[in-house]
Amino acid sequence: MNYKKNNFGEKLSDTLIWIFLIVFAIIIIAPIIFMFSASFMKSNQILRMPFSWIPEEFYFQNYQKAIAGNSGNYIYIRNILNSIIVSTVVTISTIFLSAIAGYGLAKFPFKGRNIVFICIMATMMIPFEAIMVPLYLVITKLNLQNTYMGLIVPFLTNAFGIFMMRQFLITFPDELLDAARIDGANEFKIFWKIVFPNSLPVIATLGILTFRAQWDNMLWPLLVIQSEEMKTIPLYIVKFTAEMNTDEGAMMAVAAIASIPMFILFFTLSKYFLSGANLHSSRK
Repeated sequence: MNYKKNNFGEKLSDTLIWIFLIVFAIIIIAPIIFMFSASFMKSNQILRMPFSWIPEEFYFQNYQKAIAGNSGNYIYIRNILNSIIVSTVVTISTIFLSAIAGYGLAKFPFKGRNIVFICIMATMMIPFEAIMVPLYLVITKLNLQNTYMGLIVPFLTNAFGIFMMRQFLITFPDELLDAARIDGANEFKIFWKIVFPNSLPVIATLGILTFRAQWDNMLWPLLVIQSEEMKTIPLYIVKFTAEMNTDEGAMMAVAAIASIPMFILFFTLSKYFLSGANLHSSRK
């Protein structure tokens, strides 16, 4: 009897958890679905109450307006390219530098290692707004305003990436490293041929998080970029919204276009990302 009660309780608990997760997923996904659907609607249908989830007719002119912009110069294409370049370079540099630093902190017992790690972690407590002005002054002195270097250099790596890589590599088998050293491999070869390829889950996780952070970054480009040609997607969206404040369909199209690269990246690396997230949570 007790076994049946426990079995019933477990099934009820699992059912409630699944119901909660499904409802939570619907709440998260619904605005995204509406955004893509509304990007094909005319403004009067978007504002109609109750909401209409399916376009009465597919109004593709929204995307033409979104790409052309208010002035019709198609600068959005250049802004998309700017965001792709900046986000990709920052992601690659963050992964590579964080992996090297994390590997050193995890596998090389040098004097003061813990102090170095604590100092790196302490930087996570400093909000970006606190160092924004000094960074801007440095970029100005180096004449890096309105350039890709000005957008990229301050974000080449970060403490969170080093933390993730270190936590992952702490449990990396030392036997594999010792065997490679016995075979005559140098440390960089061990890192590049053994450690790096076997760290794909955490690399994918860090890559997606870093790319998303740079893709959505608006504050720093707002400071260092003045010309329309060098602006990134968030700056274009702000300007476009101000200019097209009565065309909700075109605004939805701009947002939909801006979200597509993130969806492609996530679904391409989703297998590694989910396994990396599970590894990270299991090591807490």
